[in-house]
Amino acid sequence: MTDEELEAVIAELGREPSDLELAMYSVMWSEHCSYKSSKVHLRRLPTEAPWVLVGPGEGAGVIDVGDGLAVAVRIESHNHPSAVEPYQGAATGVGGIIRDIFSMGARPIALMDPLRFGNLDDARTRYLFEGVVSGISGYGNSVGVPTVGGEAVFDDCYRGNPLVNVLCLGLLRHEDLVLAVAGEPGNLAVLLGSGTGRDGIGGASVLASASFEAGAQTKRPSVQVGDPYEEKRLIEACLELYEQKLVVGVQDLGAAGLSCAASETAAKAEVGMDVDIARVSRREPGMNAVEVMTSESQERMLAIVQPDQLDAVLAVAARWEVRATVVGRVTGTGRFRVYDNLFDAVGVPGANPTPPRGDTPRAASSDAPVVADVPAGSLGDGPVYERPVARPDDLDARRADDPATLLRAKFPAGTDLGGELLALLATPTIADKSWIWRQYDHQLFLNTVRGPGGDATVLRLEGTQRGLALATDGKARFCALDPRTGARLAVMEAARNVACAGARSLALVNCLNFGNPERPGVMWQLSEAIDGISEACHALGFPVIGGNVSFYNASGDDDIDPTPVVGVVGVIDDLSSRPPGLDWRDGDTIVVLGDTLAELGGSEWAAVVHGLRGGTPPQADLDAAAALHGLVAGLVAGGTVHAVHDCADGGLAVALAEMAFASGSGCVVDPASTASLTPAEWCFSESANRVVVAVAPDAAQAVLARAGAAGVPAYVLGRAGGDRLVFTGALDVGVAAAEHAWREALPAVTRP
Repeated sequence: MTDEELEAVIAELGREPSDLELAMYSVMWSEHCSYKSSKVHLRRLPTEAPWVLVGPGEGAGVIDVGDGLAVAVRIESHNHPSAVEPYQGAATGVGGIIRDIFSMGARPIALMDPLRFGNLDDARTRYLFEGVVSGISGYGNSVGVPTVGGEAVFDDCYRGNPLVNVLCLGLLRHEDLVLAVAGEPGNLAVLLGSGTGRDGIGGASVLASASFEAGAQTKRPSVQVGDPYEEKRLIEACLELYEQKLVVGVQDLGAAGLSCAASETAAKAEVGMDVDIARVSRREPGMNAVEVMTSESQERMLAIVQPDQLDAVLAVAARWEVRATVVGRVTGTGRFRVYDNLFDAVGVPGANPTPPRGDTPRAASSDAPVVADVPAGSLGDGPVYERPVARPDDLDARRADDPATLLRAKFPAGTDLGGELLALLATPTIADKSWIWRQYDHQLFLNTVRGPGGDATVLRLEGTQRGLALATDGKARFCALDPRTGARLAVMEAARNVACAGARSLALVNCLNFGNPERPGVMWQLSEAIDGISEACHALGFPVIGGNVSFYNASGDDDIDPTPVVGVVGVIDDLSSRPPGLDWRDGDTIVVLGDTLAELGGSEWAAVVHGLRGGTPPQADLDAAAALHGLVAGLVAGGTVHAVHDCADGGLAVALAEMAFASGSGCVVDPASTASLTPAEWCFSESANRVVVAVAPDAAQAVLARAGAAGVPAYVLGRAGGDRLVFTGALDVGVAAAEHAWREALPAVTRP
C-alpha cells in the first residue's frame, strides 16, 4: 500500500485504521485483487451478446448453449506462487479455478493449462516445468476434473517468471445459476470446507502484486497448500445445496480470503455483514485476526443461507464430511464489521468450533469490541489509476530489424531445408507435448471427443446431439513486436482452431500476463493488447465474458514479453459424428485455405532456430479471418474433409509434418505454386488465416469452389501418401526421422 492509498483509507474512515483494517485494505487494494492499473483499459472490451447470461465481474462468465443448458468459463493465473513453489502453486491454481466454476452452480467438467517457461537448458526451469505439470496432474486427476488441452511455450523471457494459466469450464442448467450476493439482512454466512491456516497468507494478493527480486524463495510459506480430496467433497456438497435450493449465494475464498468473500457478497447486495473470527475453524494455534481474515487457505467457500434453511445446509455438509460453520450474518448497516468471540454470546446460530491444540477456549462476550468496522463497499472500491502510457523507445528499431533479408540470402532457392525442418520440429514449443498431457486424465466423465494434441478440444454436451469446442492461444513474440496485432492474432488463432472442429465461436475469456505496470512501456503494451482483443472480438462476433490481469511478471528490471492468453468456446450444432483430426488418408488431395506471404518476423524459425527476434508480425486481417472460419466450420460440419489442421507456429512445413505424424503417412507437395516466395518462406512463414485440409480427390474442386464463393484463397498443394515428406525443390525427409526429432525433444530434456 502506498502512502497515498493509506491517506485515502484514513479519509474514508475518518481515523487511523486498526491493524486488521489496514491489512484488509492492503490485500483488497492490491493489484491482483483491485485491478487498479487495468480497470480503465478493460472497460473497452465488448462484453455483451444475446447468449451471455453472466459477464465479467462474477466468479465466471456464463453463456447459453441451448436446450436449457449453460456453460460457465473462467481463466486465471497462478504465476507467482508457481515460481516460488511449482507443485503447490500449480495445484492450487487448479483448485481455485475449479471453485470459481462451481460457485456459479456449474459442475466443472474440463480444465486447460496454457503454460510458459524459460529455455529448458536451465536446471531451475526444468524443475519449475516438471513441478508445475506434476501439480496440475496431481490435483486435477485427484479431484476428478479432466485436463483436456492447453499449451506449453518455451522462451527465455519467462526464465525468472513462468506463467501458469488455467482455464476451467463447467456445465449447468439455467435454473441452477447462483450468484455471489448476500441477499437480505438476517441471512447467515456459512464457511464451508477446509480449516483456515497460515499457508497462503498473501499468497495471490501479495505475491502477484510485486515483481520478483533476489531471495524470492523466502516467500514459499505464502504459497497455498491444496487438498484435492477436500475439494471433491466440497464440489459435491455445494452442487447438492444448489440442487435443493438451499443457498442464496456462494463465493469462493480466493485472493484476500474471508476479507474478500464476505465483504464482496455484502457490497453486491448493498447490505452489511458482521463476521466473528472465533467461528472460523483453524488448523494452527495462535492465529490472530489479521491471519484469519487474510489467509488464502484452499478448499473454502462462503455460502449465504436463510436462517430457516441452516439445519438443512448443515445436514448436507455433514453428509459429505465437509466442515460448516456460521461465521457471519447479513445486516442492514452497510458496514463490514469483524468481531472476536461475539456470536455465541448474542445468540447467532451455531457455535464456536473446537480450537486447535495449543489454544485455550475463551468465554464469549456480548461486549466483545469490534476489531474492524469499514464501509462494506470500500474494500472493493480501490483506487483506479491511469498510469502513464508510452510506446517503448526501442520498438521501431526492433521492428526494422526484419529477418527476411538475412534469411533470403542464407537460404536461396535450391537450398535443402530438411535440416531446418528437423531443427524446428525439435524446438520445445513445437515439439510433441504428449509427455505433458499423458500425465493428465483427459477422459473423465467420458465426454472428451477430441482431447489434447489437436487444434481444439471437443466435448460432448451430454443429453444433446451437440458439442463444445475449446482452444487457448497466445502469441507473445508477436505481441513483443506489435501488441495490438499480436493480440488480434491470438484471438484469430483460437477462433480458427475452434472452427477446425466445426464449431461457431460464442465467447472468449482472457488472461492478460504483463510486466511491471509502473513502467509506461508495459502499460502501453496492455492498452494496445486490449484494443487488439476488442477489435478481433467485434469483427468475429463474440464477446469477452471474463478474464484476469496478471501484472508484475518480471524479474528485477526484466519484464516478460506481453502475453495475453485467450480461451475461446464454440458450439458444434451436430456432433452425431466425430470431427476430423489431423490424420489424412493415403491418396487424399491436400488443399491450403488462405494465402501464404513472406512473413517471418517473430516466427519460430527466425527467432528460435536462428536467433532473429526482430521484424513485424504477420498481418491480422479480421475480415479474412471471419470468412475463413465460416468456410472451415462449414466444410467440417458437412463431412467434406478427411483431415483439417490450423497453420500457425512453424508455418506450413510444420502443419504438414504434424498431419503426417498423426496419420503415419507422408506427402508430396509443390511450393512452386506460390512463385513470389522462396521455398524457405513458403515452408516457414507464419502468415495467419490459413488452414490445411485433406479431401478425397473427387471433392477437391468442390472445396476450391466453396472457397472461391467465400472469398478465401485456396490452392491444391499435392497428395498424401508414402513414407516421406517431399516438398519439391525444398526438402525430402523421412516421416520416421522427422517424427523422432519431434517426439523426443521434451523427453530428452526431462529424463533423469
